[in-house]
Amino acid sequence: MSGSVGTNSSRRSGSIGTAASGPTVSASNPAVDTNPSGGVGTQWANSSTGDFYVCTDATAGENVWTNVDAAQDSIQPWQFGGTNYGYSMGIYPSTAQIQKFSFTSDGNATNAGSMTVSRSHASSAQNSTHGYCAGGGNGGGNVIDKFQFSTDGDSADVGNLTTSAVTGAAGCSSETYGYACGGDPAISNIEKFSLSSDGNATDSGDLSSNRMAVAGASSSDYGYCSGGHSAPPRVDIIEKFSFASDSDVADVGNLVRGVDTGMSGQSSATYGYGAGGVGNAIAIDKWAFASDGDSTDQGDLTAAHNTAAYSAGMSSLTYGYCAGGGGSPKVNVIDKWAFASDGDAADVGDLTATLYYNCGTQY
Repeated sequence: MSGSVGTNSSRRSGSIGTAASGPTVSASNPAVDTNPSGGVGTQWANSSTGDFYVCTDATAGENVWTNVDAAQDSIQPWQFGGTNYGYSMGIYPSTAQIQKFSFTSDGNATNAGSMTVSRSHASSAQNSTHGYCAGGGNGGGNVIDKFQFSTDGDSADVGNLTTSAVTGAAGCSSETYGYACGGDPAISNIEKFSLSSDGNATDSGDLSSNRMAVAGASSSDYGYCSGGHSAPPRVDIIEKFSFASDSDVADVGNLVRGVDTGMSGQSSATYGYGAGGVGNAIAIDKWAFASDGDSTDQGDLTAAHNTAAYSAGMSSLTYGYCAGGGGSPKVNVIDKWAFASDGDAADVGDLTATLYYNCGTQY
């Protein structure tokens, strides 16, 4: 058969298909806002590095370009949750210990390193390569530490919060900044620090009131702060602030459990969570990121975790975790629950010691 034969799907003489289109060839990588006209399956070759990408999610402005090499260093929108490990930092009365436990298989935590100072009740943040721990009582002061995820090891002092000693602030993370919200001595400050370069924090806004023991959660666009207390009684408010520009919070709803303090915070792609607490020790609340409103009842922590105030919160892409907790007795339990549907948590492991006033992050 003469001519140029392309895709000959019927494999018989005289049936000549259309030649398949090749990949886009460029000296640079695609980006999340590179919207392919061909949709899912569109191919992209980087002529400078040899990397080859396939579009596996064609959502305008939030496309996912999967790298087919062994490293799987794909280009995708920022996400808060981790895929590898949850981390617990600091305990009461004070320790510099960093612990980690696996997200891929249930089990106990192991020691992963030490912070530069002993501390308790600190706030946390993370980017794709490092975990951060900021402030804290019993020695934490205003120090911002960071530690590497790829290898176990000690942290480094990379900056300071603006307030001399911040205890019980809520930790939030955007793609580019970590945040410490509120804290004791009773302050309303929202402080932010860069996750791309080391340095001190700056004041970026305020909560609606001075308070500490606040639970933090993070969507792709907003930080959320729920519950907490100061000189007045505990509160039941859920507040949010924009990552796009420095600003004060807006009140967006209330906790279904009512007033409470000392909850741990978790985040899925679509919901924020508050688990444990002083008044409702095993309750798990959740609220939608897509629309403002009150929280609903997700389920309960395990009975073994019935004193889960001032515990650490961690988030994988599919599960929320609550580790440790205060009260009497203190616990070392690691609980997890599924984000996909409402339900109770399961006990999946233990921290290396009974503890509380710890904070958590994930990788």
